[in-house]
Amino acid sequence: MARDKAAQDHYVRPVRRILIGVLALCLISIFLLWRIDNPRVERFRAALVDRIVPNMEWAMVPVTRAIGLVDNLRSYARIHEQNQELRRELQQMRAWREAALQLEQKNAKLLDLNNVRLDPRLTHVTGVVLADSGSPFRQSVLLNVGARDGIRDGWATMDGLGLVGRISGVGNASSRVILLTDAASRIPVTILPSGQRALLSGDNTQAPVLEFLEKPELVRPGDRIVSSGDGGMFPAGLLVGQVAQGPDRRLRAWLSADYQRLEFLRVLRSPETERIEDPGGLVAPPLLGAIPFTPLPAEGEAPPDEGTADG
Repeated sequence: MARDKAAQDHYVRPVRRILIGVLALCLISIFLLWRIDNPRVERFRAALVDRIVPNMEWAMVPVTRAIGLVDNLRSYARIHEQNQELRRELQQMRAWREAALQLEQKNAKLLDLNNVRLDPRLTHVTGVVLADSGSPFRQSVLLNVGARDGIRDGWATMDGLGLVGRISGVGNASSRVILLTDAASRIPVTILPSGQRALLSGDNTQAPVLEFLEKPELVRPGDRIVSSGDGGMFPAGLLVGQVAQGPDRRLRAWLSADYQRLEFLRVLRSPETERIEDPGGLVAPPLLGAIPFTPLPAEGEAPPDEGTADG
């Protein structure tokens, strides 16, 4: 084995020396070639460069790709920043769009309030719904109008189309409206075209019950329901809704007012009715020329003298 190693060294060392000598000779030749100042040598150098340099393009591919990758990363970073900016602008535009839709809805509701046809003798005050205190046991809303605006208990309130409820509780700057759906609400109504009178009773559902109908067979689903004005509670002719039949086969009222979006309510100033303090005022005075009434004499008294009475 020692002999094999000695033989290998015997061949490797000369080859190594020859290679080193050739490399040194090439380097010296290249050095001399680039140092010689001669037109022929210059042309030779130019031709050599033209042959070798184009063939070195493969060595520039990684550098070119790296430069392109850096440019792409910078482009992606700019695109990401622009995307974030567009997202922020889109969020702002959505907020503006939501505000525009809310303003459009409020404008439509106000226009609906202006288009409601009411008795010209009825005046009104428009209020904004401040809060909704609806619950399974009580359904009411608060308005931003109160005693300072002349609001009184019992006045009717409407939205852009139908009757909503009545005022129940007045403060200086606010008032509470009991909705028709509240269990404490009872209003007399008329069903058209049959003219049947009924009582609309709230039961904390979106469809109050129609009670005390004289002839239910004359009432059909889809008939209009308006306030009757009985008892002086509400003005007559205010739209309430339409007749509908519930799952329990009872007649109910499908209310025209939009209870899901109560923002503005119109409070109707009901005209004050004349109060009669003296029950005797209900008896009309006797007509002129009528036969006077002569009371019967009490027991033990003499009858009145007719001549005296005539004279």
